Amino acid sequence: MQMGMHTDTERCVRAVRSKDARFDGWFFTAVLTTRIYCRPSCPVVPPKPENMTFYPSAAACQQAGFRACKRCRPDTSPGSPEWNRRADLTARAMRLIADGVVDRDGVPGLAARLGYSTRQIERQLLAELGAGPLALARAQRAQTARLLIETTPLPMADIAFAAGFSSIRTFNDTVREVFALSPSELRGRAPGGRTASAPGGALSLRLPFRTPLNPDNLFGHLAATAVPGVEEWRDGAYRRTLRLPHGHGIAALTPRPDHVACRLTLSDLRDLTVAISRCRRLLDLDADPAAIDDQLRTDPLLAPLVDKAPGRRVPRTVDAAEFAVRAVLGQQVSTAAARTHAARLVTAHGETIDDPEGGLTHLFPSVRALAEVDPEALAMPRTRRATLTTLVRHLADGSLHLGVESDWADTRARLLALPGFGPWTADVIAMRALGDPDAFLPTDLGIRRAARELGLPSTPAALTARAAAWRPWRAYAVQYLWATDSHPINFLPV
Repeated sequence: MQMGMHTDTERCVRAVRSKDARFDGWFFTAVLTTRIYCRPSCPVVPPKPENMTFYPSAAACQQAGFRACKRCRPDTSPGSPEWNRRADLTARAMRLIADGVVDRDGVPGLAARLGYSTRQIERQLLAELGAGPLALARAQRAQTARLLIETTPLPMADIAFAAGFSSIRTFNDTVREVFALSPSELRGRAPGGRTASAPGGALSLRLPFRTPLNPDNLFGHLAATAVPGVEEWRDGAYRRTLRLPHGHGIAALTPRPDHVACRLTLSDLRDLTVAISRCRRLLDLDADPAAIDDQLRTDPLLAPLVDKAPGRRVPRTVDAAEFAVRAVLGQQVSTAAARTHAARLVTAHGETIDDPEGGLTHLFPSVRALAEVDPEALAMPRTRRATLTTLVRHLADGSLHLGVESDWADTRARLLALPGFGPWTADVIAMRALGDPDAFLPTDLGIRRAARELGLPSTPAALTARAAAWRPWRAYAVQYLWATDSHPINFLPV
């Protein structure tokens, strides 16, 4: 797919007529006669082509005066995969908006994080998405509000607060405008009525994705590398603690055939939107597996791996700085040893929390806490200790920033400039912490072993040359190559 698909009317009409769910989130169909907007897979009879117009975002539809369809619920579509495959200004801005930056810091805060003027950002988003940052954030608040209205028994005032609205009146007006129903009417129409909160005051919801999704390496990797106290695999769910803008939380994520079941326990409901966004990012749920797998299948040696288990995602992270620290701890040691080092760090310097279900005890230490640690107290080889303290120092003083808005190429270069950072460490951080879909690990021993077994070149230079045909999805090729091994990261825990 290419960005700007909404401008290709013939292609959009074909997608709507075929009710192809693969296009959900890529564009939205607005019906001129009913003033309703839908996802491409809407089950109703498609309108006549002359009555359809297409928009790149739900916010643009709302800006143009269209209301969300009550049948297909376009606000619950998976996010556009464009924002996770691009590193330009628009994509970086959209990742920050999803992370709640506009709600917390306004458009000036968004601009400051990106290093552009508010006017530049507004102009760029309006040109590409048909809506500015405030409208895009408003659409996200409306989606969060609907989720809470329909799936929890929370009072409406609490929902308005949790969704990020500044007042009850704004909440009521927005819900009526976007969904053509009052909050109470929306709750009354919820399928099966609203559900009760899960044990411990948790919120239960569904995270949609584009099929297929192979959960084996995704959840297997997270479970096999889980740091005791921060993460665990329990009763078919991956559970972990979250450090959030207004407090902390615990997420429990369970793979299902058509969604990921998500249970969130939050110390502050204002963090709901951010927690959902980070869980989606952790599991790479906005990926477009059809486009990725089709590209990788063009290599005859990769094609059998893709056909055997299509839909592999890249296991990512909820906190880029945390992952960078863990990547350094894992340099040249086994998975078990890396977990041991991280667990010691967590026990000594992490913040304790209460887990209603037991099992989880800490947040991973913040950069600020790690910056205050005496290096001599770190039980690890001197060179790795120096690498870790250098990384933490640069993160703490702001000379290095790792986040959803990071420029992938620039940040990788900054990492490589640090002592102790070679290509493997920089690239694994780019792949899993920064979300670069084209990050590649040609020096990784597992990748080189898989390459030899498949008949691919096994030297880093030759393998990199061969992998040029896999771009821009080399990070996904890494997952397929890793999966040829019997390591626990490739299997769902029993």
